[in-house]
Amino acid sequence: MSLASHTTPLLSRIISSSVAAANQAGIIIRDIMKKGELGIVQKESARDLQTEADRAAQRCIITSLNKHFPKMTIIGEEGEVESSLASGQVFDTSTHTPINVTCPPTLTSLSEEEVCMLSTHTPTDTSTHTPTDTPTDTPTDTPINVTCPSTLTSLSEEEVVVWVDPLDGTAEYTQGLLDHVTVLIGIASGGKAIGGVIHQPYYNYQNPGSALGRTVWGVVGGEVGGMAMVKPPPGKLIVTTTRSHSSSTVNDAITSVSPTEVLRVGGAGHKVMLLLEGRAHVYIFASPGCKKWDTCAPQAILEAAGGVLTDIKGIPIPYHATAPHRNSTGVLATAKGQDHGTFVDKIPSHVKDNLKA
Repeated sequence: MSLASHTTPLLSRIISSSVAAANQAGIIIRDIMKKGELGIVQKESARDLQTEADRAAQRCIITSLNKHFPKMTIIGEEGEVESSLASGQVFDTSTHTPINVTCPPTLTSLSEEEVCMLSTHTPTDTSTHTPTDTPTDTPTDTPINVTCPSTLTSLSEEEVVVWVDPLDGTAEYTQGLLDHVTVLIGIASGGKAIGGVIHQPYYNYQNPGSALGRTVWGVVGGEVGGMAMVKPPPGKLIVTTTRSHSSSTVNDAITSVSPTEVLRVGGAGHKVMLLLEGRAHVYIFASPGCKKWDTCAPQAILEAAGGVLTDIKGIPIPYHATAPHRNSTGVLATAKGQDHGTFVDKIPSHVKDNLKA
């Protein structure tokens, strides 16, 4: 272990390594789409899909993080089978118990510093990628500089739980709605979201000649990196919500806040990005369909930017390793400058009563 590993706070190192892992996962996701062999399987329902991109991206992320932080608990959406190439403690989502698995030496040969260097420079396979297929949000000659708040500098690996959604917006991915797709790595401690990474593999994909992909990261109580924050427009109230899980309860919650516009899009990560980009004021999802791996990373980044994310009743979402994976009481998120409590108060009682923990 290098001197830098001893002196740099653990959370800063996890964020930097997560950025690198998310960038690599983005390359995998694009490669599989280019090859056209998605390997789609159905999970809980016809709307809950998994592809080879989900599986391969999760293997990449968990392998990388567990090599450098073997004492962390990692909970990945795709479960035990797709964690079988990782090492350390990984949670099996089917049994809610930790499992121990082994990682091939060929995938763990990089030092932590080399991995952190990848957080700002993503190597590409020139046989499958265009010259512009590399993120360029930050300089490519040094690792990202993640400032850790003093309250989080003494964390140990055993206190950290990482929630991974390797491909948020799988249904949209299979339908070609590529701007809805994100890679989510959320970091929690003490049951609270404290840091997160959102990678957009197809950011700029509709702008030929522009750099493809963007990675945004944030630390609660610290800063947001990878993009400039934008305030939503005054004089309007733009709500973003689900495009595929609508119901009378969802619609009643939206109607109650009297929006001027409703954006129905896929992926929790994409919806929170709309808040960060100033394209929406509030994200309302009065349904139990979301999971912890969908919200941990977006919540951390949104809160680092001055926004708020809770359940539909205004209650904090817990991120302990033993917490139920499903966010049974929905999601309510507001951009910086919005009065979160006012939106909580406007949600009808029958909507809140319909969502049981």
